Amino acid sequence: MKHKRTTDDGRGPITIERHIIRTETKSGQEEALFSSIEAILPLVKKPGRYIGGELNSVNKSWSEAAVRFCLIFPDLYEIGMSHQGLQILYHLLNRDDRFLAQRCYAPDIDFEARLREKDLPLFALESRRPLTDFDVLGFTLPYELCYTNILTVLDLAGLPLRACDRDESHPFVIGGGSCCLNPEPIADFFDAIVLGDGEEVIFELGECLLAAKQSALTKDEILRNMAAINGVYIPALFKPLYNKEKRFLGIQPLVEGYETVRRRVIQKLPDPAVLSKPLVPIVKPVHDRLGIEIARGCTRGCRFCQAGMIYRPVRERSVEDILELAEEGITNSGFDELAMLSLSTGDYSCLPEALTSLMNRFADEYVSVSMPSMRVGTLTPEIIAQIKRVRKTGFTVAPEAGTDRMREVINKGITEEDLLATCRDAFSAGWNLIKFYFMIGLPTETEEDVDAIVELAKKARAQAGEKGRVQINVSVACFVPKPHTPFQWHGQLDLDEAKARLNRLKKILPRKGFKLKWHDAQTSLLEGVFSRGDRRLSGLIETAWRSGVRLDGWSEHFRLENWQNAAEQCGLDINSYLRARTLDEPLPWDHLDCGVDRSFLEQEWRHALERNYTPDCRNHGCQKCGLCDFATIYPQTLKTCPRPSALPVSRSPVNEELSFRYAIHYARLGDSRFYGHLELLQLVFRVLRRAGLPVLFSRGYNPSPRVSFSQALPVGMESLVEHFLVDLARPIADTATIVEALNREFPQTIRVSGVEPAPGKQQSDLQATYRILMTSLPGSEIISDQDLQQRVQKFLAEKEFIIERFRKRKRKTLDIRPLVTSISLNETAMELVLVHPHGRAGVGPFELLQKMLGLTTDQARMLRIMKTDVQAVQLEV
Repeated sequence: MKHKRTTDDGRGPITIERHIIRTETKSGQEEALFSSIEAILPLVKKPGRYIGGELNSVNKSWSEAAVRFCLIFPDLYEIGMSHQGLQILYHLLNRDDRFLAQRCYAPDIDFEARLREKDLPLFALESRRPLTDFDVLGFTLPYELCYTNILTVLDLAGLPLRACDRDESHPFVIGGGSCCLNPEPIADFFDAIVLGDGEEVIFELGECLLAAKQSALTKDEILRNMAAINGVYIPALFKPLYNKEKRFLGIQPLVEGYETVRRRVIQKLPDPAVLSKPLVPIVKPVHDRLGIEIARGCTRGCRFCQAGMIYRPVRERSVEDILELAEEGITNSGFDELAMLSLSTGDYSCLPEALTSLMNRFADEYVSVSMPSMRVGTLTPEIIAQIKRVRKTGFTVAPEAGTDRMREVINKGITEEDLLATCRDAFSAGWNLIKFYFMIGLPTETEEDVDAIVELAKKARAQAGEKGRVQINVSVACFVPKPHTPFQWHGQLDLDEAKARLNRLKKILPRKGFKLKWHDAQTSLLEGVFSRGDRRLSGLIETAWRSGVRLDGWSEHFRLENWQNAAEQCGLDINSYLRARTLDEPLPWDHLDCGVDRSFLEQEWRHALERNYTPDCRNHGCQKCGLCDFATIYPQTLKTCPRPSALPVSRSPVNEELSFRYAIHYARLGDSRFYGHLELLQLVFRVLRRAGLPVLFSRGYNPSPRVSFSQALPVGMESLVEHFLVDLARPIADTATIVEALNREFPQTIRVSGVEPAPGKQQSDLQATYRILMTSLPGSEIISDQDLQQRVQKFLAEKEFIIERFRKRKRKTLDIRPLVTSISLNETAMELVLVHPHGRAGVGPFELLQKMLGLTTDQARMLRIMKTDVQAVQLEV
């Protein structure tokens, strides 16, 4: 859908093509909230996390939507923006005129503190409306260590934490994601939980709420209607049972005919058009790339792998759909990497054809292709050669265990020779680093199996032969038995034993040519507790959260002792959740049906102990796991593969020796002042790609655009006089057309004013003029107008003004008086002219004003400063 550019007449809405921004008339309360949020953004780390406005984000008319969803990822922006599931639901909902979807991510510690200090609610990025304004808060539940973050979001929204304490006046709190196949530890916080694929059920929930609004139903009536939707679990309609010793006895259904809930499975993956305009992050996420889901589900049957059980059956995209997603996604985003995503990318039926077609299309544009989930045995020399055509992405293999015997137990289906052959191919193709993933604590593991991890790593490194410096990175994690897997009955290593096995690996792995990384055994313990826990753990989560536990997925915040203290307060033995279970013992998730029969899991458990191999049903016929009905649910794999598309016809030959350098002049205003310098760099690279400029790239293994930037603008400052230099393969015929093209791609807060040929490199001192709004200065109770005048005049009268700094624990001094050319004041603004020496220590306007006026750090950061002019000068030394 194309959106026409319109002008803002003060009434809105405004719609701008590609960067979609809509404004509606705000109430006085909404304006006050908006202003209050603006005031705290300069005071926190990475404020770009909280401003929204990402390319391809959608801010639909609030008043026109009948049901409004806020999709919430309960971890930091950098993690949530990499999540495919949330993006899919976001775009699906926003394509329907009845619904509206916006986003929210868990705040970092500092932003949470600022919100609480100012008594401000958590808000959605697109509209900055409080979460309580929405009809549905939809949480993605991707991993166990995010559980306290759910409570942070609910509390900052001003909502009661527990579902039983919320009524019709509150939004419905709904969960979805991989943790929902045992949501019992957090079930008390949710009104409803979706099991399985959400692409269809999200609309059925929306329609349920739409009908409820029209009929004025009570919350209990709405919940019962939701329970009638396939795949929707209502925790309030089930009651956990315990004996006097608090031993779990099972789950009692409270509604006849609603005894179990079966996972929802969609027949085919979403249409490519849904994902043609991917969200492009502002703050760099953990996976900064275009993700293309080439298949969903895996039937390799690894017995430790929960995803392999709960995402069945395999459903592959056609090669044509993949190429369409790549073409549209790269065009509409500017990413320089695309990732072919699935649980086992190497098993995709037409991988060589799809990969070759992608590389033929994008290699000349310096877009690389990565495959994060390749399997030993599927990495052929042909595929390896394709991967490295642009830049060599990471090379990772996952043996999981050190011996063939252990790999037979877990049904991995690869041998040591398979692994070594893959390493030989990778080293021959030019890779110098290979990453291995292993687990410790798998069923039947012995000390010899642990030692074999090191021996296998040594053999793998030896495959490099006489090649120079090569390295093997060995990453080790503690095995966590997951629900709905054949190993769900097995026990988990206790903390002491896990540490002992990790310490042994540290001791025996050679240092030269190897590097050991390990997942903290303490976090694995907590994952195990919540993975197989019951509803008693909701009290533990709330107690830990109230004691200050936050962001456990980040090592700098995780402290196991906090959880141990909370468990003691709750009277819980968390280690008891790690114990082995008997086959006839009730499990907290028995009422939730992932589609795979319990009898199949029991059979696979016995096969593991007997080291019997269960083949992949995609190639060896149905293995009778119980999921497929072969009418609507069945494996969908490609039977024939198209020939790889030909190399694209070059638009025009590029002479790498000939380059044309141009200066692009632009202004940064409004929310763009909250972009960090590295964030701006990435933004510019993507704008240049989308605008179609023939940018030259550096040479070598990791080519990057030949772009250089003016002095980094401090976060929080606006500017009318920024520029960057770019080397192009061809001269620009019409600069006005280029200005227009760039402004179409930049957000509205960044405006290009001109393009001109750039002179050769010039390094000189710069003199910049800054305007500081008087309204942003501290109030009269801190600095009166008269006091301000006196402080400025006193500073200007000084011959020197020495400030102290501490750099790398060393005290340094700097005389900043010679750097200030002039300061003038009027009723509305202060004008500061400041020299920035090239290659020598200088001072920025924030620091200068803080020292000169005696401001606190927070007061200085809140100053509204704009750079209005810059020119080269020669400073006398």
